[in-house]
Amino acid sequence: MSSTYDTTALFGIQKSNISTTTTKMGSITGSLFNRDFSCPLNSRRCFSSVSDLPPHQEIGMPSLSPTMTEGNIARWLKKEGDKISTGEVLCEVETDKATVEMECMEEGYLAKIIRGDGAKEIKVGEVIAITVEDEDDISKFKDYQPPASDASAPPVKDPLARKLAEENNVPLSSIKGTGPDGRIVKADIEDYLASGVKEVSAAPKAQVGIDAVLDYTDVPHSQIRKVTASRLLLSKQTIPHYYLTVDTCVDKLMGLRSKLNSLQEASGGARISVNDLVIKAAALALRKVPRCNSSWTDDYIRQYHNVNINVAVQTDNGLFVPVIRDADKKGLSKIGEEVKQLAKKARENSLKPQDYEGGTFTVSNLGGPFGIKQFCAIINPPQSGILAVGSAEKRVIPGSGSEQYEFASFMSVTLSCDHRVIDGAVGAEWLKAFKGYVENPESMLL
Repeated sequence: MSSTYDTTALFGIQKSNISTTTTKMGSITGSLFNRDFSCPLNSRRCFSSVSDLPPHQEIGMPSLSPTMTEGNIARWLKKEGDKISTGEVLCEVETDKATVEMECMEEGYLAKIIRGDGAKEIKVGEVIAITVEDEDDISKFKDYQPPASDASAPPVKDPLARKLAEENNVPLSSIKGTGPDGRIVKADIEDYLASGVKEVSAAPKAQVGIDAVLDYTDVPHSQIRKVTASRLLLSKQTIPHYYLTVDTCVDKLMGLRSKLNSLQEASGGARISVNDLVIKAAALALRKVPRCNSSWTDDYIRQYHNVNINVAVQTDNGLFVPVIRDADKKGLSKIGEEVKQLAKKARENSLKPQDYEGGTFTVSNLGGPFGIKQFCAIINPPQSGILAVGSAEKRVIPGSGSEQYEFASFMSVTLSCDHRVIDGAVGAEWLKAFKGYVENPESMLL
């Protein structure tokens, strides 16, 4: 579903319609809830001061998610000179975790493709194409190039500062300007040189001799890897994590699962996994201890009334966290069905916006798939908690008699908490509730 936005063009010359993008299978950004998704595409109508350039539109790389700062062009579906109509797809853009179709909202002609197939690391707002209304204007943009700009570096006010930077090979993008409006002045360059950063940046050259004897492959960062790295680093640097671990006996849980799967098989349904039961138990525990179903802001703690559980899924393309909405209200078979569908879409890189956004808590299971006994997970901001699920193992425990012993299966789980939101006692209360559901699983069916 597309929509048109009327905005004032740059410099207030004229108003123009802005194209929109719509997600195809593969998008990860957009609405927080289930609804059609469209995102404004950066474009503006321009009247050039150069006499041989007629009115045209500059199409910019759109911002398709709150975390997106750059994107890649997967491929153009239109070529230069093609007539374009409302709703037609111009190109496919690779975002943080997926591919998005970019639609046109105005009729016209694609006069010039600035960034072609496979173009990478295009900054949001950077011009990628030119469109015109009249077919006769196409040829006038054959050699057109948009004005070059360094979006990553603050503007340089002082000509002496620029000269000093050039003479000393100082990257302007590394400088934080202290002049008016953040402009770089000569003193900023001098401070940078005095700090010794230049010598530090030259250090890798000394490693060339060592690296030359090493056999290695440099793997370029994918968009999802960049975003994942940025968010995890932000989480560890800004969220005061603490961890609580508890062992839960899963014998009754496994017994209930066996009975339910017998019923599922008899009715032609899919089998229920241990992870499905864990998701349900976590959701019910959040409903019982809602303070763990919250997020921190500078002004208040937001406590969610929906219990939406993100489930970590590892794929060849990276880590995805699709969401099970209202998991506390859904049956186990429904949870299991949604988990399988979302995991399949994650592996196919075909998640839609509503498939992953809006989670309030995350479950990460390395026990069942990989046999990891126990681990501590990093909180997925802006959430305040994530449950790390380890593998189940048999242990010898005291029996009913004085010298009797029995075998029982225990599973270790670790809750990572944001201490700004979840006090230690509250986290412990949540784990107690979770353990109660796991060790008395019939209560989840009530």
